[in-house]
Amino acid sequence: MLHTAAHLAVARSYVLAAEPADKQHSDEAWVASDRSLAAARCSRIPVAAGEASRQLAIAMRRSGRSAAAVSLLTKEAGDLDPSHHQTAAVRTTLLLTGAYSAATSKDRSTALSLMQEASQEADHRPAVPGLFTVEATQAQVNACKTSVLNALGTPDEGVGIAARLDIDHMQTATCRRQSGARAWADIARMGNALGCAPQTFAALQRVGQGAP
Repeated sequence: MLHTAAHLAVARSYVLAAEPADKQHSDEAWVASDRSLAAARCSRIPVAAGEASRQLAIAMRRSGRSAAAVSLLTKEAGDLDPSHHQTAAVRTTLLLTGAYSAATSKDRSTALSLMQEASQEADHRPAVPGLFTVEATQAQVNACKTSVLNALGTPDEGVGIAARLDIDHMQTATCRRQSGARAWADIARMGNALGCAPQTFAALQRVGQGAP
């Protein structure tokens, strides 16, 4: 049991190390993500393996390998048992990341298909506590939808989604800061693309308030 817990702690520590490295587009993200996945495999905890795979896929996408990232994410999602709430929730986060990864390479069909699957899963499952760095609620799904539609170059399709977005329904303060700030940034991009300066400025103010 201690051996498993140690591997889990190592895997999640490397996920935390990979996140800021990813944001800086640093090669260290690859190293941290790869080590996270290795430790997660040793732990034999499917949730940990899913979390680490998601982080590795983000590093792949940011290095220009979006198609490979989508392939990894869909494979890992397929290996997770959807009949258990926690593994199903991690599966949803992989689908969301896969949808955005596909959108960045303008693969509209794959992006929207994965997005729809993630949305359906979130709709039919209660919120699951205890996930690491991201959650699988409908609020998270809606936030991701705005990112996907922006990346696809169709921000007008996200106007209704943005109007329904409720950051306060995200479960943790971390998600409200990180995912919420990203969602408001995407709404700002949407407003800018549509020529709506007041909406853009208001959304940017929310970014500053949520993640100063």
